[in-house]
Amino acid sequence: MATIKLHVKKDDMVRIIAGKEKGKTGKVLRVFPAKGRVVVENLNVIKRHTRPSQINPEGGIVEKEAPLSISNVMLVCGSCNEPTRTGVRKLEDGSKARYCKKCNASVDK
Repeated sequence: MATIKLHVKKDDMVRIIAGKEKGKTGKVLRVFPAKGRVVVENLNVIKRHTRPSQINPEGGIVEKEAPLSISNVMLVCGSCNEPTRTGVRKLEDGSKARYCKKCNASVDK
């Protein structure tokens, strides 16, 4: 399976636009380019029954974030605070930077 081009990166603020967590905002913790999925902090939380191990000697029920499809999240622009589509600009030094299509401001730091 080939990796797909992604519009979000780790530590971006995103808003969920579909599913049971629709309308909520959170920070991206992990990105899985090969699967086209992202893990968002404190969203899409599932319960896992785990056996006792060295890491978790008690075992029991553990809550953790499950990956969401990348198509269900939208980047939140830092300047206009709105979920937005992004474009890519080439800068003078030859590098690329993402920008907000609503307010035309740079999204990357």
